[in-house]
Amino acid sequence: MTISNSLLPIHIRPMTMDDLPAVIMLDQQSFSLPWPESSFKFEIESNPLARCWVAEATREADAPLMVAMIVIWLIIDEAHVATIAVHPEFRRKGIARRLLAFALIDAYHAGMEKSFLEVRRGNDAAISMYQRFGYHEVGVRRKYYQDNGEDAVLMDLDPLDLERLIPLQ
Repeated sequence: MTISNSLLPIHIRPMTMDDLPAVIMLDQQSFSLPWPESSFKFEIESNPLARCWVAEATREADAPLMVAMIVIWLIIDEAHVATIAVHPEFRRKGIARRLLAFALIDAYHAGMEKSFLEVRRGNDAAISMYQRFGYHEVGVRRKYYQDNGEDAVLMDLDPLDLERLIPLQ
């Protein structure tokens, strides 16, 4: 599916094993505790609960460039956002919002009724974006992140509301 706005046309598609080098690089650029390659391999090849997506941008005649990725787990009736990252050069352009909306709409159509995620307490940009989706804080995992002992904020979106998600795409 191709999504565009005045800033940057984005194409969202399923993540494949061929995407691993770019996904690993994006994860390493985005997080102080990146996932190991084996985790992404497992999500793509072996986890029937995982939905893995990448967003590609194309500028003029250039080859597509992976600018974002997301992994969501569909568990019973809940879409758990496991990870989402945007390439540093493409942040603040609405790509994370469009990718998350796309993934949540897909989850809704797969029968999910709500969503859940964890986010670093200090990640104000992400928390603000999640709040625009209707997520709200439901708890805290104290000293969750091993690199610096930062807390994780637990956020819940209940229900998944298709009418609210579509305009965010």
